[in-house]
Amino acid sequence: MSTDTTSSRLEVNPQFAVLDSLRAIGALAVLTTHVAFQSGAYVRDGTWGAILSRLDVGVAIFFVLSGFLLSRPYFARRAATLPHPGTGRYYWKRLLRIYPVYIVTVVLALTLIPENDGLSVTAWVHTLTMTNIYSTTLLPQGLTQMWSLAVEVSFYAVLPLLMFLALGRRGALRPVRVTVLLAAMVALSCWWHLGLAATVDQHTDGTPAQWLPAYLSWFAVGIGLALAHVLDQTRERPPAVCRTLDHLAGSPGVCWTAVAGLMLVASTPLAGPTLLYAATDAESLTKHALYAVIGGLVVLTGIRAVPDSRYAHLMSAPLPRHIGHISYSVFCIHLPILYLVMQVTDYPLFGGHTWQIWCLTVVLSLAASEVLYRVVELPAMRLKNLRLRRSPRTPPTTPPTTKHRATNTA
Repeated sequence: MSTDTTSSRLEVNPQFAVLDSLRAIGALAVLTTHVAFQSGAYVRDGTWGAILSRLDVGVAIFFVLSGFLLSRPYFARRAATLPHPGTGRYYWKRLLRIYPVYIVTVVLALTLIPENDGLSVTAWVHTLTMTNIYSTTLLPQGLTQMWSLAVEVSFYAVLPLLMFLALGRRGALRPVRVTVLLAAMVALSCWWHLGLAATVDQHTDGTPAQWLPAYLSWFAVGIGLALAHVLDQTRERPPAVCRTLDHLAGSPGVCWTAVAGLMLVASTPLAGPTLLYAATDAESLTKHALYAVIGGLVVLTGIRAVPDSRYAHLMSAPLPRHIGHISYSVFCIHLPILYLVMQVTDYPLFGGHTWQIWCLTVVLSLAASEVLYRVVELPAMRLKNLRLRRSPRTPPTTPPTTKHRATNTA
């Protein structure tokens, strides 16, 4: 196969339909683990309760997805000898993607939930700017899930720097250089779990265990999958690791079976306590490593889904994909909805009724998220090209041989 033929296989902005459905799975996993906690299922339902407590793995899925979707355009454009994505436009799109729904959720939670009455102006400012994790150990009622969004935004902020370190200003895509960066990210993440976070904790009022360095390895998994995907499309003979990933992704049943096994391991004391007790450094790192592998396997099934396979058809169906489209709103609004469900039904905290609470929370969260998606998210994203004017000298965004398709929204 010639170099020109190989290059023609590269899609700079491909669509990964299955990833939309995987995002829905991640959001519903996070919702489910919060319902299980509120209903007391963690401690009442034995092994099943322990597994429910580990459905916070949905956060790992989100972080791997972000690492993949946001880094791949940099690798693809470098491989296609195109300029890297504009940093200003990138930040503007991230702002529009995250903040409108976040601000609506924060205002609703802080004004309607009685436990948040009397919060100071400073608390409002920290919450609206997603800086709570740097200034306090507690987040407002109905917003405790937002620590992970703060981590995500931190990753958004540093991604252009990470891509500069991985790619340099110009030149060919060099996998070894990218791999060194990924190894450094994983090393820092492990060091953070094994003592650095505790050291930093002595000098701050925040929660260093919830800062970006603790989760760099999850993002690194996504970035590594992005690199492998681009190499697979641009190399006549991709590296052995790319071929291995291709074979593995061709058997999604194997991937999901491995995920189930790893979830069972994660539900044991090896990964630390299921309740809000502090884990040891070793337990924290074990859980973190297990979640990194689980997130990578789940996302891999969507990146390299075999076209026309039963799995691809199932996971590309309109309903799960649409839930994926509104999943960010589900993530934001589900805790205020859960609070409302507990108040209206008068179910006692930790008093059971897990699946009744779950059904009500899912239905109301999906309904509220549909409204947020149509009234807030879509209008905001229509502004993504505001103040952007193409110069006559600006090169085309895709090479002539590249297919022109929509990109998944991270």
